[in-house]
Amino acid sequence: MFDSVTVTAPARLHLGFLDLNGGLGRRFGSLGLAIDAPATRLSIRRAATLEVEGVERDRAMRHLELLARRFGLQSAYKLIVRDAIPAHAGLGSGTQLALAIAAALRRLEGLAPDAPDDAALLQRGERSGIGAGLFDRGGLIVDGGRGELTRTPPVIARMEFPQEWRVILVLDKRIEGVHGPREREAFAQLAPFKAAAAAEICRLVLVKALPGLAERDLSSFGDAIARIQDVVGEYFAPAQGGAPFASPAVAEVMRELRRHGAKGTGQSSWGPTGFAFAVNLHEAQHLCDLVHEKVVTLGVDIAICNGLNHGALVKGESFAAVN
Repeated sequence: MFDSVTVTAPARLHLGFLDLNGGLGRRFGSLGLAIDAPATRLSIRRAATLEVEGVERDRAMRHLELLARRFGLQSAYKLIVRDAIPAHAGLGSGTQLALAIAAALRRLEGLAPDAPDDAALLQRGERSGIGAGLFDRGGLIVDGGRGELTRTPPVIARMEFPQEWRVILVLDKRIEGVHGPREREAFAQLAPFKAAAAAEICRLVLVKALPGLAERDLSSFGDAIARIQDVVGEYFAPAQGGAPFASPAVAEVMRELRRHGAKGTGQSSWGPTGFAFAVNLHEAQHLCDLVHEKVVTLGVDIAICNGLNHGALVKGESFAAVN
């Protein structure tokens, strides 16, 4: 066993649902990508009394107490959450925090890792399996949605994201995406999703997005993602004030990025974070420069990050001196 464990868990982009219709017996299904920033970073060690410090303290405390009961552990712990992915921004903050705590505790106590089981226990992945899948393996993944017997939606495909490609994020810290009870209410009130729209999305994923990724064809990949985002964004618009983007400011920047040639523009999950893709760092920086004035005027943030082809980093440390 280790004396302490640190975990760094990556943010993720939710690039779209596959089938919100559910007519074939499975619903949702998602396409997701791990990115290298922002990230959740935490550490855990045994202690005399239970103690949680840092950001997201209350939520982290609940997760740790539930996990300790589930695993039948009698020890007390000190958990420090040093950094956390921004909450309710569409970047998977809740799932990554929960899974990071679970992974840290498992490693500390010598328990085998099991992200899908932890996701189910901590009530993550109600509609999407990409959080657990990307925590485990990174890259770009497709999950198979939720069927009658599903506990955590299964990963059915995983691919490496080209190292030279870049992801542009547009963030609006003034707005939170739909979450919690509001999210459940939104799904309950939305009209039935058309089977033809689900069929189009699945076709775009299978014969355009994934082959484009395999052949490093950003135009093909990006066109597929942009179209998926258009279909899904139109469907969710009634729950977002009538628009496909939660933030009007982000929407305006995304329109400019698309006009200047950015590929695969869209909103991650309920947002407000928007995303786009560029073929390399030089192109990404050029696109950011072109929209810089608008970004400043609208009061949003823009950042360039990489796709991440590995899962969370879980590292144990022993304090005892090695002879």
